[in-house]
Amino acid sequence: MMTDSQKSKLAEYTAAKAACPARERLSALFDDGVFTETASGRSAGGDPSGVVTAYGYINGCPAYAFSQDSTAAKGAVSRAHSEKVCRMFDLAAKNGVPVVGIYDSCGAFIEDGADALNAYSEMLLETGNLSGVVPTVSVIAGVCAGSMAVVAAAADYVVMTEGAELYAAVGGDSSAKAAAESGVVSATAENDAAAMESVRKYLSLMPQNNLSPLPEFEFDAPAAASFESASEGIMSIADEGSIVELRADFGKASQTALCTIGGTTAGIAAVGKGKLTADDCAKLAGFVRLCDAFSIPVVTVVDTEGFDMSGAESVRAAARLSGAYADATCAKIAVVSGKAYGAAFIAFAGKNAAADQVFALPEAVIAPIDPVTAAEFLYHDKLKGASDLAAERNKVAAEYAENEASAFAAAEKGAVDDVIPAESVRSAVMGVLDITAGKRLNKRLPKKHSVLPL
Repeated sequence: MMTDSQKSKLAEYTAAKAACPARERLSALFDDGVFTETASGRSAGGDPSGVVTAYGYINGCPAYAFSQDSTAAKGAVSRAHSEKVCRMFDLAAKNGVPVVGIYDSCGAFIEDGADALNAYSEMLLETGNLSGVVPTVSVIAGVCAGSMAVVAAAADYVVMTEGAELYAAVGGDSSAKAAAESGVVSATAENDAAAMESVRKYLSLMPQNNLSPLPEFEFDAPAAASFESASEGIMSIADEGSIVELRADFGKASQTALCTIGGTTAGIAAVGKGKLTADDCAKLAGFVRLCDAFSIPVVTVVDTEGFDMSGAESVRAAARLSGAYADATCAKIAVVSGKAYGAAFIAFAGKNAAADQVFALPEAVIAPIDPVTAAEFLYHDKLKGASDLAAERNKVAAEYAENEASAFAAAEKGAVDDVIPAESVRSAVMGVLDITAGKRLNKRLPKKHSVLPL
């Protein structure tokens, strides 16, 4: 039987838990607001540890999560704080389920001294160990500063609420808008509730771990097939209403998204809003590596003149992107819907990319260089003496595109597997996804991993 002192302590303990915003965020994350807290009595120097750890269900599937408590020493990261978080990471790895971190902390628990450094180091180690094993998600819901910003940014999917702050050092723009434009976060949300809904939608499309089968859903076919732009192309392939775009504000010449195709999760990318910059290359490379880690097939819709090679940075980024596609052993399908010149075709659809199938629309133009340059380089003598040089050059370029750089010419030379009309693309893609569902690793030379450019 409890003593009066025990009853009083229990009442105080229960009241403190009820007033904690960290638990409110966990309630918004887990199904029906229900979760089981772990190590709730763990303290840091007699004070609360500043983080709530728990497990429950998200979309009917088990998951672990932690939520930093800004009401307890401003969520300062102590050794006890780190041990609770690392315990969550360890359990997630052992049980093969996703882990979600909700960040709201002022920084390190200075009183811990060097132990504070150990705390961050251990969290970074566990984060690295988890990457590619189970889906990892970060929600920046308050201040996320210093080393903790590095921990949070290492997750597969990062969503940040408006009004939250993310920075490694004081002085820069720490807003959600700046983080989205720099590619640090995958999405932004108006408030906590919207952020948790974003997380739930993302996790619904992800397998539980890197050995689990892909999720399957009932689906509706898209209303119409249009490839007027690469962006419209992905909407013509993906199931209606299934697209979850990632890093929409970063790398504006490309688009990356998770979706379902025929009811099964797939990754889909579009390149077609101008030349690809270093940001686009980083965005696409990261996306392909995410999909490959969890054996999610990747469909790439290509309509681009190529890479912006105006600086060495762009060359390095293009090399990294090409390496990411070549390294990926997941199912890969390329759909050339418009322009695909030189290095761009090679990166996304060439033998280097080892795509399982390359489709092209009849109007696609596939060439080593753009037709206008080809006209000048290959038919310079033909252009000599033209009364209207620009008009004649454009005429020759059009003839080159129609004859030498057509989708049919590419198919004849084995660069394209099939030329199909827009209305047949979705069914063709679904057919390849079915046949490659059991795809095994490609035979490769023994190695740990490729050394891609930084």
